Amino acid sequence: MDTDRYIWKNPETGFREWNTSKYLADIFEGLGYTLTMAGDIPGFYTDIDTGRPGPKILILGELDSLICNEHPEADPKTHAVHCCGHNAQCAALIGIAAALREEGVMDGLCGSVRLCAVPAEEGIEIGFRQGLREKGIISFNGGKIEFLYRGYFDGVDMAFMIHTTNGEKAVIRKGSVGNVKKFVCYKGIAAHAGGYPHDGINALYAATLGLSAINSLRETFKEEDLIRVHLIITNGGAAVNAIPSDVTLESYVRGKTLAAIEYENKKVNRAIIGAAISMGAKIEINDQPGYHPLNNDATLIEVTREAMEYVMGKDRVIVDRIFGTGSSDMGDLSAVMPVIHPYMPGAIGNSHGSDYYIKNPQTACVGSAKVQLIMLSLLLSDNANRANSVIDNKVVPFASKEEYFKRMQKLKCEGERVEYCDNGEIHVTSV
Repeated sequence: MDTDRYIWKNPETGFREWNTSKYLADIFEGLGYTLTMAGDIPGFYTDIDTGRPGPKILILGELDSLICNEHPEADPKTHAVHCCGHNAQCAALIGIAAALREEGVMDGLCGSVRLCAVPAEEGIEIGFRQGLREKGIISFNGGKIEFLYRGYFDGVDMAFMIHTTNGEKAVIRKGSVGNVKKFVCYKGIAAHAGGYPHDGINALYAATLGLSAINSLRETFKEEDLIRVHLIITNGGAAVNAIPSDVTLESYVRGKTLAAIEYENKKVNRAIIGAAISMGAKIEINDQPGYHPLNNDATLIEVTREAMEYVMGKDRVIVDRIFGTGSSDMGDLSAVMPVIHPYMPGAIGNSHGSDYYIKNPQTACVGSAKVQLIMLSLLLSDNANRANSVIDNKVVPFASKEEYFKRMQKLKCEGERVEYCDNGEIHVTSV
């Protein structure tokens, strides 16, 4: 429980989790583990080998927090807070690491286990992450896809982790939507807002027109595609008496398939570009690969159900064959390997909200660790028959990570989208 409380009181957002990463690394090393550190970004992994050949299973815990200004326990300076329960994940990961060092725990198992503390699951602060990409520190916005790209998951056969949820029951879903991440900059011309507004081009008005245009598109989204579009204005002007000349937005376009995400993202871009043209503003759009849709493996769903029912009881486990409309970068791993990303209770309040807390750490932390250890035993015992069944029956959309990265890079498009010509013509360079 100390891990849960420490991380709750010291929240850090994605790719900034240096203190959290060190705190966990110190505990792992105290348990006798040798770590491979990510180096220029937070996070690490370590391997435990049974000494007998078999599959390699990856178990993850996420380091990062969210930002919620209204949460009463948010950091007063950064407004960071763990209002999605990653602090409980980290505590569970420590519990798993400690249990696997106990004598006899690995007896009867084969293969190996990789434990990983991974950064940056929450897709926030897109402008900050754009800066990291420009510096060559990261290649992707999400921690798991970045680790995958760096080769930290090479040789892994399957992966799982458990998230925390509110309510009284554990939940296993079929999957969840993916997304493309957007950073948009409207560029106008500054002028005195009272004396000479006619000399300016109001970038804020262009942005608000863009928001209205997107809202007018919503009825065109197909329900089966589970499209979600939501934007925030991260900079709306510098002074109330000056026409805003530089306004920035961040956004997602979420969907159940990559094809749906691509199709609706073009419509969104068309809307916000049209708004820029109506005001005579310039516009830069930086579209980056977000997260692949998550598809939980069918065999792993059954393994998870068994483990959760053992810990929670049959009446407290729900297997719901729907897709959630949140996103996780576990989806990126599901593109190339079998994964499962279920939910354990123990929290109260609205996820990502100002009333979110871990109310029952016994379930959220200890119960989660127990479930994952049972899953590990079910998969790697009996000559890893269950794990080998997962591998033999896996259904993943990409044969290799290289194939996956090539496909995801097609979502990438950045730069100015409108050209104003001296002869009065207006050219849209791309949508």
